[in-house]
Amino acid sequence: MSISASRARLAKIIAKRSFGRGEITLASGRKSDFYFNLKPTMLDPEGAALLAELTYDALKDDQVDYIGGLEMGAVPIAGAIAQLSWLKGHPIAAFFVRKKPKEHGAKLLVEGLTGDETLQGKRIVVVEDVTTTGGSAIKAVDSVREAGGNVVLVFTMVDREEGADDTFKAAGVPFRALYKASEFLKG
Repeated sequence: MSISASRARLAKIIAKRSFGRGEITLASGRKSDFYFNLKPTMLDPEGAALLAELTYDALKDDQVDYIGGLEMGAVPIAGAIAQLSWLKGHPIAAFFVRKKPKEHGAKLLVEGLTGDETLQGKRIVVVEDVTTTGGSAIKAVDSVREAGGNVVLVFTMVDREEGADDTFKAAGVPFRALYKASEFLKG
């Protein structure tokens, strides 16, 4: 399937499985009359495959070492991309950032690395399922930077177009989206 056909098919899956209307409170605290819950798409076999394919295609020229983001939204995406990147012969390792360190075991904030692996000096893309203001992704960006990683991009599956551009610009991080909310709202 071509990239444009994959993108059109994934948009249909998101519209059916992950987009809805009705008043809700977002993670940012804002109220909205529409929402995206990408978990049903990320955990659907076809949806997961298409998200990985399109994200991998968007990032293939960025020379990325690691991909990850804040739990829980980034975990399925990062895992699917890691698997696909291996199959494509250009492995991109995955990790995730906990919202707070575990209170037992190694008490890690960044998970997925072995004891001899580090984000130090690595080119990293922070991924997110849905972005509103960018506040959640900035937590992951800050954690990656504290671990010595070089965040080269924040990439979201859906940008709600509610201020994330400004947040990432202020943080000095490029930002791109697979889809914009307006693509789903016009229908």
